[in-house]
Amino acid sequence: MPQRRIAPGETRLGWIGTGVMGSSMAGHLLAKGFAVTVFNRTRSKAEKLLAAGAKWADTPKAVAATCDVVFSVVGYPADVRETTLGDDGTLAGAKSGSILVDMTTSEPSLAVEIYEAAKKRGMASVDAPVSGGDIGAREARLAIMIGGDADVVEALQPCWDAMGKTIVRVGGPGAGQHTKMVNQTLIASNMIGVCEALLYGYKAGLNLETVLQAIGTGAAGSWSLNNLGPRMMNNNFDPGFFVEHFIKDMGIALAEAHRMRLALPGLALANQLYVALSAQGHGRDGTQSLILALSKLSGFDWKKR
Repeated sequence: MPQRRIAPGETRLGWIGTGVMGSSMAGHLLAKGFAVTVFNRTRSKAEKLLAAGAKWADTPKAVAATCDVVFSVVGYPADVRETTLGDDGTLAGAKSGSILVDMTTSEPSLAVEIYEAAKKRGMASVDAPVSGGDIGAREARLAIMIGGDADVVEALQPCWDAMGKTIVRVGGPGAGQHTKMVNQTLIASNMIGVCEALLYGYKAGLNLETVLQAIGTGAAGSWSLNNLGPRMMNNNFDPGFFVEHFIKDMGIALAEAHRMRLALPGLALANQLYVALSAQGHGRDGTQSLILALSKLSGFDWKKR
């Protein structure tokens, strides 16, 4: 379908989900001059955006009824389904010509289902999961992996530019979610390596800050090492990305791998370690808290080192 111009002052945006990342992402759109209407299950988490000029709606359906483009970033595929396809979901309220953009990490098959349901009603749908955590969201330098029709993705460029730095359309509906599974598979095994390396350095009696300075820019360097390594050293396990959400993502990737008859033993191991971490009470901590579970395997408590 022909796409209307999307620009501040002209396009009314909706935003559903104002958590650790969503609040910052919606805030950047507000700062660019877009009119934004928000919904979150817990209204108090949207107060900062409301104070900055966003409007409130009581349901996702009500958000969509007054907006041209509706973004969502919620927790789980079940939340995506309810928010989009439910009786009070965005599809029930949106008008023909509207665009629905789901930035949750969710199931590729659900992204395709939403795309087809939207198309039948004369709407467009895009799946656009992100990577970069709370820091990337706060600093507007997320990597955005986009699946959907090329003309729709192109029309949304002013919105992508407000939230991210690496913006790539990777294919049609569902392709964004598949690409995010590639991303999460890489992170999962890398996080094991980061935690084990820091544990080794600690037990060897090294100054970990000096070690990071020595290796962080070499072949062993990674985003997780350089951004989450210092948090581990400072016993800072506040969530940039929740453990329980990472377990959800790995579960999706493993299910897709099973469907494709693909063996991913490294991802399966990481998943089990994170499940153990969650069972120890760290489901609402950040993914860097994996070091707590791994230190216990060697008989000591990282927090009390």
